[in-house]
Amino acid sequence: MRGAIPKKVKQTKATAWSARKKALYIAKTAQTKQAEEIVLLKVAALSSIADYYVICTAGSEPQIRAIIDSVGMALLKEGIRPLSIEGAQVAQWVIVDYNDVVFHIFREEARLFYNLDRLWCDAPKTLIADKPLKRKKPVLSPKKRKLS
Repeated sequence: MRGAIPKKVKQTKATAWSARKKALYIAKTAQTKQAEEIVLLKVAALSSIADYYVICTAGSEPQIRAIIDSVGMALLKEGIRPLSIEGAQVAQWVIVDYNDVVFHIFREEARLFYNLDRLWCDAPKTLIADKPLKRKKPVLSPKKRKLS
């Protein structure tokens, strides 16, 4: 019907996520697959492409695929789908576009060569620890016995 007023759009989980929350979620999920050197760059003031870039390094092609799969499944459970995925066939530099967040997964050589960290050096940066923090129970040393 022409000229009809559209029905009110129901807000889903996906629309309720801020770009920062999505970027942090991507970083933490990548971290569970041992992604290294994870950096969040807030590029909103510098680029119209996205609000955040999440950049990480992976040690091998299978690890890149594991990171992509893990992040993709975690976000899909929240109702968030990527707009596009580029470079997955070669797996040296994979770009996953989540609209306001662009996720870059590099092999170490490619990250050094393209050096996005330097290219976007004016963007505010958040470093994510290389390894997830796990709380360990304190190790109690056994009591020493006194020898008579």
